[in-house]
Amino acid sequence: MRWNRFVINICLLVQVVAVFAQDSINVVNQENATYRHRVELRQRRWASLIPNQFVIQNAGNMGVLSAGIGWGYGRQHWETHLLWGYIPKHQSTRGKLTMTLKENFIPWNLPITGPHDTSATAWKRGWTLSPLTASLYVNTVYGHEFWKSQPSRYPDKYYEFMSTKFRLNVALGQHITWEIPSNRRKYAKSVTLFYEVSSCDLYIRAKFQDSSVPLKDILGLSIGVKLQTL
Repeated sequence: MRWNRFVINICLLVQVVAVFAQDSINVVNQENATYRHRVELRQRRWASLIPNQFVIQNAGNMGVLSAGIGWGYGRQHWETHLLWGYIPKHQSTRGKLTMTLKENFIPWNLPITGPHDTSATAWKRGWTLSPLTASLYVNTVYGHEFWKSQPSRYPDKYYEFMSTKFRLNVALGQHITWEIPSNRRKYAKSVTLFYEVSSCDLYIRAKFQDSSVPLKDILGLSIGVKLQTL
């Protein structure tokens, strides 16, 4: 009888130890899962800072030629571009550099031909049209000739609120994109050609002050190419 009770107690003890051990394993696994989740979240956040676009653009109040990097996000409906441009000296004493921070909104991406359309040749597949793009951007020109606030040598409010250092711009345009076949990709996932019709705050203000100013004097056409690298 005592032997049976001893065996039963041993079995109960083993079960209790097994339960505690399993609980400890579950706690450790949960802690490891939480840690892995934090690491993955941190990695995704850092990865989102890597530029996934390269952009070259002509004109657009940014210089004769601008180039820079960009980030596409929000299912490719939003883009942020950081561009540096060059203005030739023309009648000034030297050329000038510009910097532009630009935000694009692309509401629609309409497929023209699918990437897996076997009835078309490789270069005819994967075309997409963005019938409308809207952009808002601010740019600055490097140089001592440009100022953020009116210098004291001018009468008070001579230039009112306008600064020659920064220009606020708006633009509307269209994109057409070719998704490169996966077996032909080297440096880019897709290539986009685009154009924009833009104007800046200074020109728009001039139009409001004098309605006789023709639209062609306040609007500018720019074209560019964008490489989607990731």
